[in-house]
Amino acid sequence: MSRALALGASAVLAGLASVSAVPAASAAAPPPVRVEDRAGDHLTVTVRHAGPGRDGTYRLYCHPAGGSHPDARRACDVLDRNTHWGREPFAPVPAGSVCTMQYGGPATARITGTWAGRRVDAAYDRGDGCRIDRWNRLVPLLPDLSAPRPAAVSRTGAWAGAGAQERTRA
Repeated sequence: MSRALALGASAVLAGLASVSAVPAASAAAPPPVRVEDRAGDHLTVTVRHAGPGRDGTYRLYCHPAGGSHPDARRACDVLDRNTHWGREPFAPVPAGSVCTMQYGGPATARITGTWAGRRVDAAYDRGDGCRIDRWNRLVPLLPDLSAPRPAAVSRTGAWAGAGAQERTRA
């Protein structure tokens, strides 16, 4: 009986050794999302109460960049930079956050669609320092409200504002 028990234990240990040869990180983390797999990235951005030249509804397609968004390439770039495993670029301000009591104006935005294979439905406003920072992380997907208010979208199609004059000269 003890010999059978020893043989059984040896078989179990050998099986466990072969499983432990697989690195733990590869078993826990899924593979990264490849750009070529993300051709379905498309968003609808609606901006209100941001002022003339900023309000409207825009469509954005990425990989490749396109749509009616006034600065599609840079908007896709900022989304790519903010898309990391475990970090959601459209996540709301966490509950219980300590935020500065400042008002960033009446502007609101809603972003819907698909990004990195996930459904997006996110609302934005500038009601306190945390929500202003959340908005600013997505400029130029959302208009830069720290820049002087434009009369309209620039000749290049970019959000007119502080950086727009530099882009039109280049």
